[in-house]
Amino acid sequence: MTAPQRGFEIAEFASRCAKAQLAMAAGDIGAMLLTSEADIRYFTGFMTQFWQSPTRPWFVLIPASGKPVAIIPSIGVPLMRDCYIGDLQSWPSPAADDDGISLLISVIRNHLGATGRLGMMMGRETAIRMPFNDLRALQGGLNDITFCDMTNAIQHIRMVKSPAEQAKLTYICQLVSGVFADVPQWVKAGMPLDDLFRQFKIKALTAGVDDVSYLVGSAGPNGYQDIIAPPNSRPLAAGDVFMLDTGCVWDGYFSDFDRNFAIHHASDEAHETHHRLYDATQAAIDILRPGVTAADLFFAMDAILRPDQQNSSRRDPNQQISTVKTGDDAVGRYGHGLGTQLTEPPSHTNWDQTVITAGMTLTLEPSLGYGNGLTMVAEENLLVLEDQVVLLSTRAPRDLPVIPAG
Repeated sequence: MTAPQRGFEIAEFASRCAKAQLAMAAGDIGAMLLTSEADIRYFTGFMTQFWQSPTRPWFVLIPASGKPVAIIPSIGVPLMRDCYIGDLQSWPSPAADDDGISLLISVIRNHLGATGRLGMMMGRETAIRMPFNDLRALQGGLNDITFCDMTNAIQHIRMVKSPAEQAKLTYICQLVSGVFADVPQWVKAGMPLDDLFRQFKIKALTAGVDDVSYLVGSAGPNGYQDIIAPPNSRPLAAGDVFMLDTGCVWDGYFSDFDRNFAIHHASDEAHETHHRLYDATQAAIDILRPGVTAADLFFAMDAILRPDQQNSSRRDPNQQISTVKTGDDAVGRYGHGLGTQLTEPPSHTNWDQTVITAGMTLTLEPSLGYGNGLTMVAEENLLVLEDQVVLLSTRAPRDLPVIPAG
């Protein structure tokens, strides 16, 4: 398997910014402020582990035309110079009092004047990455500027992946598929779960992933209850069912899928649950194409998982509900988007009316409760094209894989 080219051509970033600027023009927005890692990386290519430090804020302004403007701590200037940036301004950070806010206000005023409309990401699955006191200072320094929500437009731009993005996502999903395929060759009864996690990370890194940014899972007799926990040191035993769910990264793009295994044997109920999850996934694959909605995918899976509750789950999309119940488990959705973040919009829920379009990469992630408070989750990664759906992850088998105990 040949690795794609790292990074992107300049034309890729120019296209992304042009799409954002068209959306800005439609809303009469003169500039858009970005503060989060994912958005800044998407529009500029600025990729660094330094985001792990909460000390410094980072700002990028998308003007009405032309390249983005970076307003960043001086420590980031050498890296940012190599990114898709026009003007670049910096300050020594951390500062005792004014940590870049007056400089940011000045740059915004230069683009908007005394009055104007400033776009920001304000909605679901976004975050403003600066201290709240700094946000209040920014608003106070721009008291005649109207702040406008650009969440919907920017998320829809990011949902549709370019061919270069699709190649990166395909590559990381295939790397991780190979690591999962090898699990039965080295996992044995008696292995502590935390050692299993460490070995999985080592094998994924050896296979070529850049990072194992996310690895959760659980194990227990006949199944598990917690699907987001860190590992404990309990040894695996005959009759255990365990799950690993990982988000591995290659060149800034995530895989996100899990696999379930049993040690020596599993109950009929666990086997049947695995079958139903596979069938629910297949039901969604069967209808997945441009033009369906995220809610359509939810209902296709829910019809297999909860066939007796279909009338109650189909509802007015404007009606609000808190969660989707499956047995004793409340997870809220059956999958989501995937890309430069582990999870991206849309959400496969009974309320998300996002229309699926060609170029989207999605997860299908049905879950089902069974037994005495147990749950099981299955997940696959897919790419939607105009004329087909491509599995990025190598499909899990319908039968629950059983690893010999000896």
